[in-house]
Amino acid sequence: MAEGPQAKRRRPEEGAAAGDGHHDGAGAHFPLAELRVLRVLRESARDKTVFLHGQATSPSGEGTDAVVILEKTPFQEEKVLDLLKKHTKLELQMSNDIYSTYHLYPPPELSEIKTTVVYPATEKHLQKYLHQEVHLIRETWEDYKDITLPFIQSQSFSIQWVYNILEKKAEADRIVHENQDPSNGFVLVPDLKWNQNQLDDLYLIALVHRRDVMSLRDLTAEHLPLLRNILQEGKEAVMKRFGVPSSKLRIYLHYQPSYYHLHVHFTALGYDAPGSSVERAHLLADVIDNLATDSMFYQKRALTFALRADELLFKKFQEAGRV
Repeated sequence: MAEGPQAKRRRPEEGAAAGDGHHDGAGAHFPLAELRVLRVLRESARDKTVFLHGQATSPSGEGTDAVVILEKTPFQEEKVLDLLKKHTKLELQMSNDIYSTYHLYPPPELSEIKTTVVYPATEKHLQKYLHQEVHLIRETWEDYKDITLPFIQSQSFSIQWVYNILEKKAEADRIVHENQDPSNGFVLVPDLKWNQNQLDDLYLIALVHRRDVMSLRDLTAEHLPLLRNILQEGKEAVMKRFGVPSSKLRIYLHYQPSYYHLHVHFTALGYDAPGSSVERAHLLADVIDNLATDSMFYQKRALTFALRADELLFKKFQEAGRV
C-alpha cells in the first residue's frame, strides 16, 4: 500500500522506512515483554508483517501508546544448512503420495523477526499504520500550488531526525558514503527497513545536504549536478560496500514523499520495496533525463500518486472537488 505524506520518518517516519524510523534511543530500552497489545492495526500475509498498537509503561508509570511492527526477515543463503540441521524440530502436518507439509521449528538464533518500534506513538502514527482505503490523485501544477503546497506549509512535519544524520548527531557510524558539498552533496545511509544481514532486501537512502528542496516538484535543471552525484556516487558506493552492481539496483524518488526533505531510495531490484509501485516511484535516471530536456518539467506536468482516505491532504483534494 502506498503511503501518503504523513509527519513520518522513513523508518517509521515517519519511515522509517520507512518510510516509515530513526529514533533517539528510546527504542533501545523499549519494554517489549511488558507491552499490552490493544489491537492489530494491519497485517500482510504476503509480506509476513503485522502492525500492532500497544501500550507500554513509561518511566512516569503511565501507559504510553506504541506501534510495534513484526516482520519475518528474508532467508539468508549461508544459514540455510543450519536452518535444516541445527537443533531444528520438524513436525509432520500432512502427507499425500509424494507431497508432505511440515511445521519447522528452528533454534532461536535462526528465528529472527525484525521488530520496529515507534514509541511514544502519536495518533498520526496509529492512523498511518491502520488499514485504510487508497485513492489515486492526479495532481496538476495548479493543484500543487493551490492545494498541496499550502497544505505542506500549514503542517509541522518534523524532520529533525534528518538533520541529526546530516550533522552527524545520529547514525554517524552507519554512513556508507558522503559527498560533503553543501549544494551538490548528500549522505547515503542504510534504511532501518533493512537489517543489513542479507542483500535480497537491500535498502539505502540518500539524504541531500541542502535544505531548500522538499520534493520532486521543486527540482529544475539547477539540481542536475546534485542528482547526477547521487546517481553515480551512490551506485559506486553500493558496489564498493555491498558488491551489488548498478544493474541490480532500483534508484528512485517518491511522490508524494514520506517526508519533505529531498531523498532518493536505493533498493535491490528483486525486492518489492514499499512505495516502489508505478503510482509513486520515479526512477532517478528518468528524472535526470526529464530535467535535462526541460528545466521546468516537474512544474508543468501532472503527477499521479495514491493517498489514503484518512489523510488530510486527501480531504483537501476532496474539498477542492478534485476527487
